[in-house]
Amino acid sequence: MTAATARAPGTALGATRASPWPVFWVASIAVFLVSLDTTMLFAAFRAVRAGFPGTSAADMSWVLNAYTMVYAAMLIPAGGLADTHGRKKIFLLGVTLFLAASAACGLAGNVGWLIAARVAQAVGAALLTPASLSLVLDAFPQNKRAVAVSLWGAVGALAAAIGPSVGSFVVDAVGWPWAFYLNLPLGALSLWRGAALLKEAKKPESRRRVDGVGMGLLIVGVGALALSIVQSESPHWSRTELVVAAVTGAIALIGFVGWSRVASAPLVDLRLFKHRTYSFVNLATLVFGTAFSMMFFAFFFYMTEVWHYTLPQAGLAITPGPLLVIPFAVMSGRLAARLGHRPFLVGGGLIYAAAGLWFMLVPGSQAAYLTQWLPGLVMSGIGVGLVLPSLSAAAVNRLPADQYAVGSAVNQATRQIGSVMGVAVTVLLLGHAGLTHQSFMPLYACHVGLALLTAALCLPVNTRPVAAKT
Repeated sequence: MTAATARAPGTALGATRASPWPVFWVASIAVFLVSLDTTMLFAAFRAVRAGFPGTSAADMSWVLNAYTMVYAAMLIPAGGLADTHGRKKIFLLGVTLFLAASAACGLAGNVGWLIAARVAQAVGAALLTPASLSLVLDAFPQNKRAVAVSLWGAVGALAAAIGPSVGSFVVDAVGWPWAFYLNLPLGALSLWRGAALLKEAKKPESRRRVDGVGMGLLIVGVGALALSIVQSESPHWSRTELVVAAVTGAIALIGFVGWSRVASAPLVDLRLFKHRTYSFVNLATLVFGTAFSMMFFAFFFYMTEVWHYTLPQAGLAITPGPLLVIPFAVMSGRLAARLGHRPFLVGGGLIYAAAGLWFMLVPGSQAAYLTQWLPGLVMSGIGVGLVLPSLSAAAVNRLPADQYAVGSAVNQATRQIGSVMGVAVTVLLLGHAGLTHQSFMPLYACHVGLALLTAALCLPVNTRPVAAKT
């Protein structure tokens, strides 16, 4: 290929236009690592705490909570930065910061250092995630985007799903620092190939000023609300302090909405939410994100506390469910290009509700994995494969090109906020000694209710191609 071809003006991908899949895999590797890190440490939590003797559980919890909170709070500002400063530039910056912070996590000599490194890791993750999806959207023609975005979402969902099992095996085999070092080789590959393959879609003259006021209000709002949820059962936080944090977050978010209405170049264009589909997809994402994280924690609590599996055994036992995510995501993505996403969102929500009902009614106190757990796990894997990637795809289906990153970032941040809420509910219901099968009934009832609500919220979603209606 000639230099002239590679530098063809007006192309986002230049030399890779003929085949967008190299760009897809470069972007997806980075997102895979980010999604892996959001769940892997839940399985490795005890081992990490054991590496810092004398550290309280409350202090150690910030190794998890700081990452989730900062990641959720920074996703939308990061989407704005990608849209205004260039997707390739922000993506590579995010990957670089994520890798450097991962190395710092593994080398941490005290909890404070580890928490600070996790915050930096979350910032890097937030920078690269919306830029990654924008690069994928730019790479594919309109009629192929449903499949590509569904597969992109499936990669993230698969990584989040296998995170606990990967974490349990890695930590058990070589120690907790390798839960972070694991990011380095794949991340370096993404950085190296990304620098060579990706082409910047945005021209310098098309950039707009970053909304610093909106960014600050959003970070404070999401961070304070997440703090009040995560620490709701902590003995180190008084009810007054938690109420103050929640009120501060609510006021900041109200201020963010007010500012976005009057700002000349707001971080989030509120006209996005005038689209019925976009609004309902984000509500469904919040609800499903809560149910998704509840499922994971309930699984590990049940396997280790009721059936007395070891952590590696529990990690192996969860594997069949995640393995179903990608094939069903690919299948639904291909069909959604003709039928729209609603059948798969609604159907997947109902299947996911059936999985919760199975877990609530079938398993007993004696381990019987093949007959009592595997069928529910299969249903949950199919449900996640249909719903989670389709939510990501439906959220950006009708957005203009210049709002891909911000629009997808809102959706991804909404999912992270749901994850924080799911963790808080699970710890509230199961965070005590002497768990029995009966202890899980309220949680699985919530699981079923949230899955049914997801299906109901997706009924108004309309991404059916116009050509398919004729």
